[in-house]
Amino acid sequence: MADEYRTIAAPSEGKYTEKMSRFLAFAFPVASAPEAKAVIADMANRYHDARHVCWAYMIGPERREYQSSDNGEPSGTAGKPILGQINSFELTDVLIVVVRYFGGIKLGTSGLIQAYREAAREAISAATIEQRFAQGTVAFTFPYLAMNDVMRLAKAGDVAIVEQQFDNSCSMTLRTRLDNLPTLRSRLAAIPGISLIDCL
Repeated sequence: MADEYRTIAAPSEGKYTEKMSRFLAFAFPVASAPEAKAVIADMANRYHDARHVCWAYMIGPERREYQSSDNGEPSGTAGKPILGQINSFELTDVLIVVVRYFGGIKLGTSGLIQAYREAAREAISAATIEQRFAQGTVAFTFPYLAMNDVMRLAKAGDVAIVEQQFDNSCSMTLRTRLDNLPTLRSRLAAIPGISLIDCL
């Protein structure tokens, strides 16, 4: 289904050694590019003594937002292999950082590609991969008289209340799976007095 996606449940680590070069790999669940970049900056600071801190991330259920960096390694030898592993596992909302400590022996282009790929794979393999569902929200206002009908919908098993305010005129924001959103909207619209504000 279009609203399903795979991501990791929690941070994980892996490591790979090739000709005395050490590759430390870290996988992080991230929800946005700014969050990923903040983690990258933190890792670059934490491992400032490493020769290279390379990375790749993929964001969003549709897997359209991604970026990678070779961080000084020959072009295409670090970021792309890391991103390739994210794609191989069909993951999103994930950042993988691979830190390289140079061991004194050059690995060559193919050696670097294999090392970064394997390090990334080790970090992903150590993670718990979860199937999740893209979520959408709908906000609306309603008269107090419609409270019972609204709460019946809000307490359905696949719906969560994000925000609510009860006064003379009440407002609420509900969240549900993206593919359930049209049904939820139509059920809300059928309740007398409801005014839909937005649907994200």
